[in-house]
Amino acid sequence: MTARRVASVLRAADKGSATSSPATGAGAQRHERIYQAISSAIIEHRLQPGARLREDALAEVFGVSRTGIRKVLQRLAMDQLITLTPGKGASVTRPSAEEAREVFEARRLVEGGLMQPLAQVLDAKGVEQLRALAAQEQVALEAGEQSEAIQCSAKFHSALAALAGNETLATFVVQLCSRSSLILAVYGNAGNLGCDCTDHQQLLALLEQGDGKAAADFMAKHLDAIEASLSIGDEPQAVPDLQDVFAGYRR
Repeated sequence: MTARRVASVLRAADKGSATSSPATGAGAQRHERIYQAISSAIIEHRLQPGARLREDALAEVFGVSRTGIRKVLQRLAMDQLITLTPGKGASVTRPSAEEAREVFEARRLVEGGLMQPLAQVLDAKGVEQLRALAAQEQVALEAGEQSEAIQCSAKFHSALAALAGNETLATFVVQLCSRSSLILAVYGNAGNLGCDCTDHQQLLALLEQGDGKAAADFMAKHLDAIEASLSIGDEPQAVPDLQDVFAGYRR
């Protein structure tokens, strides 16, 4: 995969989904800020799974029309961060235990399968790129920026797939990582990202040695550990105080 395509895949990961589109114009940029504010609130557990998101309340919080909020909610629904139900409105998505298992099984199959070809083609520039992403994740963890750390972790995994050279699988990994981020945000323990950045450093060392089999085995254990860190259980739906959740938002 060319450097341009790798950058494209990482931009998709940076948005949290391969379906997200860049904002253009003042109005679209404002919608982008609202999208980021709501998605961060979900990832940081300030909006809990099943929480209802009323259009009128969100419009008041962010100082935009209900039409503008509806556009943001539709984008969040495309990214599977929220669920839109006719007659009931929007609520934070609650992935089922079965969905969580399926996502991690898919990741083990796809990402594990990419380690061998990646070990054969990874060059110094790719190693440098991966090290930079791991470093960004470490900085976010040390600063207590949970949302940023989760996003950095997703970008690291997406970069691994992109550098392996299969564009179709790389795009699929971006989607899986986005879904995993939501699953982790919903069912992970507060303060525990599940994805240990020291694991990323060890994985990178194996890839640098050209040991694709060992890297594939390590990737499987790494994803197993993330899945094992989840605490999946039913919780009652809630109606959050949106003024409190987004108290720090600046229009």
